[in-house]
Amino acid sequence: MQSPSFHVQHYIGGAFVEGTRRFEIFYPATNEIIGTAPEGRAEEVDAAVQAATRAFAAWSRAGAAERRRVLKAFADAIRAHAEDLERIETWDVGRPIRENRAGYVQRLAANIEFFADFAVTHGSEAYPMDSGYINYVLRQPVGVAALITPWNVPMLQATWKIGPALAFGNTVVLKPAELTPIGAWKLAQIAHSVGLPPGVFNVVHGFGPESAGALLTQHPGVQLISFTGESTTGKIIMGAASHTLKRLSFELGGKGANIIFADADLDRAVAISLRSSFFNQGEFCLAGPRLLVERPIYDEFLQRFITATQTLHVGDPMDPETTVGALIAPEHLQRVCSYIDIARGTQAEIVLGGDQPDLPAPFNRGNFLNPTIIVGVQPQDRVCQEEIFGPVVTVAPFDGEEEALAIANGVAYGLSAVVQTRNLGRAVRVAGAIDAGTVWINDFFVRDLRVPFGGMKQSGIGREGGHYSLEFFTEAKTVCLSNQ
Repeated sequence: MQSPSFHVQHYIGGAFVEGTRRFEIFYPATNEIIGTAPEGRAEEVDAAVQAATRAFAAWSRAGAAERRRVLKAFADAIRAHAEDLERIETWDVGRPIRENRAGYVQRLAANIEFFADFAVTHGSEAYPMDSGYINYVLRQPVGVAALITPWNVPMLQATWKIGPALAFGNTVVLKPAELTPIGAWKLAQIAHSVGLPPGVFNVVHGFGPESAGALLTQHPGVQLISFTGESTTGKIIMGAASHTLKRLSFELGGKGANIIFADADLDRAVAISLRSSFFNQGEFCLAGPRLLVERPIYDEFLQRFITATQTLHVGDPMDPETTVGALIAPEHLQRVCSYIDIARGTQAEIVLGGDQPDLPAPFNRGNFLNPTIIVGVQPQDRVCQEEIFGPVVTVAPFDGEEEALAIANGVAYGLSAVVQTRNLGRAVRVAGAIDAGTVWINDFFVRDLRVPFGGMKQSGIGREGGHYSLEFFTEAKTVCLSNQ
């Protein structure tokens, strides 16, 4: 297939801007150069923030119904560009296109549409007092929102933040990950085509430290930051934002446990575990890379899981038959492989994978890794404690709920977990005891935009989704009305 050539631009104040310095974009499946993007410098970041500031007054006063009209058009246009967006996400990330065709673009549109409706249908609060006074609460937009998104599911994360930020009346500067700039540029083109007012939505590309990311988090014109990424960067952003007391929402790393009890439906448990382990090549903060299996079924589950994993097809992400694509970059592939090497230096055993597939050109130059299963690990091992972010999972036995919970909670992260059992009482009991922002029972990655999303411990600060996004993206103002 002929590789494309993307000439990505900033989108500032309703215009597409070249920038003064550019960097190369690589296709993860071949490491070919497929375009260039501008590196945001101080002048571009400042221009974007100033454009968002100028647009804020009119957009915030437009009213929720008018904002809904514009955002519904944006969502409809996203759906109309589904085929293009599906391919762009694969060029950007290296994820199999079959995953992008499985409702991914519909979810992008839903992220915009849901919050557009939510802002209209959810009113204010009022509290009458016995003395005749009435206190009512106004929800007002905060100002300029900096949205900083990761590279693993870039357009999904972008729309998850853009939707509520704009629906509740804020203006936006989006800084996508430098490894995946194409989708954000395309979203800007779509927003532009439907007449989103200039300056309401801006996109500045570039890197993090000493570049667009750092400049944006430090900018005095930014009032709030929604960041998804790894925990170390979150700590840096928190420090930068403290100087101007910006409002923060962080969704950070994860090391989720997938707890499988002896009474689980084994066929279903294997299918769920396959997806929670290797979806998006394991480059997924919500993944469940720590499989904990109750001892009576450990051997049988392990054999079934190995057999199922062997059916996964690693290769050309544009091939509809491919189920595992490429990792994002050579450096990331090297990092993931380093954990496999660490495991080899312990008592652990690699029972499947641990190597790169033998693929034809040009994919033999890509960042591919066979799905890897490691057993014989201890809870304190680095492969069980640190976020690997690749198709590498550990499988370990446990005896009883108490041990399962001790292992599951014995990490620094607390983003998500999976519990698999037919016992409803156990499911509720274990889910309640796990330190995680989201727990799925007998399933994985089922999302409802109304519910809170975020992590505990080093997996984040705050929650977004439904009322929780309303809380974050607005200021609550109390007005006390006298009866005199």
